[in-house]
Amino acid sequence: MFYWFLKRILAGPILRILFRPWVRGLDNLPAEGPAIIAGNHNHFMDSIFVPLLAPRPFVYLAKKDYFTGRGIKGAVTRWFFKLNNQLPMDRGGGSGSQASLESGLKVLREGNSLGIYPEGTRSPDGKLYRGRTGIARLVLESGAPVVPVAIIGTDKLQPAGRLVPKLGRVGVVFGAPMDFSKYAGLPVDRFMLRSVTDEIMYEIMRLSGQEYVDTYASTVKTKLLTSAKPKKSESDKDAATGASKDGDAATGNGEAKTQGSSGRGAPESDSDEPSPSA
Repeated sequence: MFYWFLKRILAGPILRILFRPWVRGLDNLPAEGPAIIAGNHNHFMDSIFVPLLAPRPFVYLAKKDYFTGRGIKGAVTRWFFKLNNQLPMDRGGGSGSQASLESGLKVLREGNSLGIYPEGTRSPDGKLYRGRTGIARLVLESGAPVVPVAIIGTDKLQPAGRLVPKLGRVGVVFGAPMDFSKYAGLPVDRFMLRSVTDEIMYEIMRLSGQEYVDTYASTVKTKLLTSAKPKKSESDKDAATGASKDGDAATGNGEAKTQGSSGRGAPESDSDEPSPSA
């Protein structure tokens, strides 16, 4: 009920006026029965525009962080996502991810449409990244057709550093349903999972026109965060070096004293170095 209220009365009309969304390929969406809606992911509003333009409701697998927030903000976010047909998905692997996939399979077995982003996270730069094989497991276990979707323009809505999205046209293109029944009855291994996933990603790339990068988006995000960490400037290094020299001069060079007392230089200790797991 709340889903339709948002779409038809509250949020839908406002979004249509502000962003003037366009859609193609609606006839590719099955009118009924289970279907997996697999799309690219550039902005959190992707999960709003696709259901807004589709004639039937979707259940989306959303990252579990949206459902675990604390305080008033966390409660409101959790309430909104649950009422907006979204389920928490654990992306950490292991039993958590398996439980998330089981939730997705339950949606499909009930004859509903399931929305998922095979990249696993938002693209950091508007490119299309390697898909996670969880979608292939859903496909092979459910037998549901896959409808590839290209969401166009949402990456321009909120550039890095901008708090409020700017206005701009958004488009959604639904591709022809993909049938993977040829794999039915065959033993599932990692090569099959990768083959199915890559086939889906190729169709998304073809529809969206994005540049494809055969790397996980999460890996790129980690590298970007690491490279963004502040580094010591040259002036800081010079100041540190100067302080070290002053300290040696004040103590009469501590290294020489150590050598004098033990007969040889003491080896440098690495006990303060972080372990590989730190």
